[in-house]
Amino acid sequence: SLRGSWRLGNGNGSVVLRGEVPGCVHTALHRRGLIQDPYYRFNDVMYRWISLDNWTYSRTFKTPFDVRKWQKVNLVFEGVDTVAQILINNITLGRTDNMFNRYSFDITSVIKEVNFVEVRFLSAVSYAAEQSRCHKAYSIPPACPPPVQKGECHANFIRKEQCSFSWDWGPSFPTQGIWKDVRIEAYNHYHLTYFSLTSFFVKSAQQWSLEIESIFDVVSSKPIAGLVTVNIPKLQTQQTFSVKLQPGEGSIVLLVNINKSSTVEAWWPNGHGRQTGYNMTTTFIMEAGYQIEKFSKAYFRTVELVQEPIPGSPGLSFYFRINGRPIFIKGSNWIPADSFQDRVTYDTLCLLLKSAADANMNALRVWGGGVYEQDEFYDICDELGIMIWQDFMFACALYPTDQNYLESVRAEVSHQVRRLKSHPSIILWSGNNENEAAIANNWFSIPYADREVYMKDYVMLYVKNIQEIVLTEDKSRPFIASSPTNGLESVKEGWLSQNPYDTHYGDTHFYDYSSDCWNWTVYPKTRFASEYGFQSWPSFSTIEKVSSTEDWSYTSNFSLHRQHHENGNDQMLQQIGHHFKLPQSTDPIKKFKDMIYLTQVMQAQCIKTETEFYRFSQSEIIKGEGHTMGALYWQLNDIWQAPSWASLEYGGKWKLLHYFAQNFFAPLLPVAYEDKGVLYIYGVSDLHVDHKLTLRVIAHAWSSLEPVCTLAKDGVTVKAQSAVPIYKESINDFLERCRNCTRTSCVITFCLVGEDGLQSPTNHHFLSSLKDAVGLEKTQLSASVSQQDDVYIFSLQTTGIAPFVSLDVGSIKGRFSDNGFLMTKKKKVVVFYPWEPTSVEELEKSLTLTSLMDVV
Repeated sequence: SLRGSWRLGNGNGSVVLRGEVPGCVHTALHRRGLIQDPYYRFNDVMYRWISLDNWTYSRTFKTPFDVRKWQKVNLVFEGVDTVAQILINNITLGRTDNMFNRYSFDITSVIKEVNFVEVRFLSAVSYAAEQSRCHKAYSIPPACPPPVQKGECHANFIRKEQCSFSWDWGPSFPTQGIWKDVRIEAYNHYHLTYFSLTSFFVKSAQQWSLEIESIFDVVSSKPIAGLVTVNIPKLQTQQTFSVKLQPGEGSIVLLVNINKSSTVEAWWPNGHGRQTGYNMTTTFIMEAGYQIEKFSKAYFRTVELVQEPIPGSPGLSFYFRINGRPIFIKGSNWIPADSFQDRVTYDTLCLLLKSAADANMNALRVWGGGVYEQDEFYDICDELGIMIWQDFMFACALYPTDQNYLESVRAEVSHQVRRLKSHPSIILWSGNNENEAAIANNWFSIPYADREVYMKDYVMLYVKNIQEIVLTEDKSRPFIASSPTNGLESVKEGWLSQNPYDTHYGDTHFYDYSSDCWNWTVYPKTRFASEYGFQSWPSFSTIEKVSSTEDWSYTSNFSLHRQHHENGNDQMLQQIGHHFKLPQSTDPIKKFKDMIYLTQVMQAQCIKTETEFYRFSQSEIIKGEGHTMGALYWQLNDIWQAPSWASLEYGGKWKLLHYFAQNFFAPLLPVAYEDKGVLYIYGVSDLHVDHKLTLRVIAHAWSSLEPVCTLAKDGVTVKAQSAVPIYKESINDFLERCRNCTRTSCVITFCLVGEDGLQSPTNHHFLSSLKDAVGLEKTQLSASVSQQDDVYIFSLQTTGIAPFVSLDVGSIKGRFSDNGFLMTKKKKVVVFYPWEPTSVEELEKSLTLTSLMDVV
């Protein structure tokens, strides 16, 4: 391994330091105290010089073996970010220009006892500009990001994390560095370079089989014969194959049939069953040389993307069947967890992904403007049952298709598919993010006469190259060319549909910041909602770490600087204004904290409304639209401390939205909406069997903790994996029945209860905007904290009804069992799960309790 400390220097030698590998220039400078935290205040702009310089990594190493004894020695880089010249002992081995590729250089003839390795980087920013300048035939838009993003230009001309040149939620830090493992490999005869397994269920034989693919670098000039034994003890399955490896890149594909007398437990998504994996040993014993033993986990699951006609609806369905069962997809979109990938540790990933699973999510989309995630990311998803919609790394842009570019992309795609295809969590490959839509809706104002060349490029890149490789390398899961797309309809229209946002086909992305988000009629009754969202600000404790006192106001330069979405801060105010009174405090810090709180309440309530709409649309067709089978909101996580669409802040703290997600993604949930003066309640279920339940509907007056009226409807059948209407009453009749209620003086709560402790979360339905609520008073909220084993108990008390009660313990890491809730009883117990050691004293000292009426 060549991990560890390297020498790092800039272009003219004026800055020299030690830098860790894997790593990048920014983190090295920060660790050595040569720069501040790059995320502090305005440093993203102050530190532009780092990305504009050309840095060199170098080190010497002693060869730990006798070179003469090995037929082949390689210098292997798992990831180089991005444009570099690689030298050993002053001999150029080659160049790199793709962050997503593995590079292997043959150093057999140049390696000595002591060696000097150099990786000479070129600024990604200047390389991208140069590539764009050289593309003379026609321009490839967009040239630059909008000014509000404070980013760099021509990201589409470099195979590098696209959002590292800035995005509407993230800073511009076009890093340079050796971002993954680097090592020397020496071998004789043959060497295993890729190993993967994919499972299939053979219907005719009613039997599971595994396809095992091994790709070797074969050094010898003639074929090598040998035996391969595959053993899965738990499934009483063992098979031996005789094989022959061809010189060069030799590959063998083995089909292992699982013993029929063994019961195979399939891999299921979170909430639908277990994530069983089986230990498997593959042993290669070849005539020449040594044996290789490979330990891996075998998972069994099938996936189909179903696109079929639906009775009573034009178009086609768009949903996933896992192991033959239709699954409603619940989750979010994943972006890179940091601008500096070397800071994304296993623990970082664990915390974020566990938080997704804890909020009842079963899927995430790895978005196409970031990176193909590290192996550990997919390992954790395999273990947690989180299905992955995997984009290829192309986003919101058009891309070149010259020979060199296509060759680089082909190598990238083939490497990534081989690396990732064993993961049962990955259920879909998707060619790009929003690029079909960009052409269809002409985002880049391309004159009509010039469209042809871009359409040709599109098909060339995503269909003739990416799709072709994916289908060759992996026959076990579906591929779509873009998101949003019309699926098979897009294919029929030559891969570029007239309107990729058509609700009757494929998936949709939907954003609308000006309409009132409580009004469900503005949302598309789509087959699959793969992106939708609203922004909010992260907690004060998160902002505080990267700001100073003068920044703590909603209109400060800092607040404007961190907002990378045009008009974003105003849009949040406007959305809050629909239903809440804006803060008027004369204390600037109190006013700032109130604003943060309200943005989080607004975001949570908006996405709750929209997600519930998608969930209750799963079993119905209205005016030809419906059968919605997926809701992935934008976005799960944050790349830095800034206002964004995320539900998890940078560092992992849960926003109110994430607590709401735990409820709106619950396996059993009653959902209410109003249509033309009538209140409807649906029973939404992801459970595999029907349940007879009791629906409890309670009307509360804002002015009292005593319920005004209660209704219990018994024998309500909530059907398995569907959404059915279970209650209907006109609001006028309801108010008539609950005599002391008006729209402005009351709120409705409701839940489903069954035997064996089966219970849904308690949901709420507002009959008016909270700014118009009558009888809602400021209440006294208090909490006492106690410890119980390794969790903490918060016992809350209130003197009156309190909407959106938020518990915040500042920067103490952990999460609550519930938060942002409507408190309608005098007492409530909330559990705090710490992620690091803390104490009752610390928690009491850090606790802030806020409810809506504390905002003045």
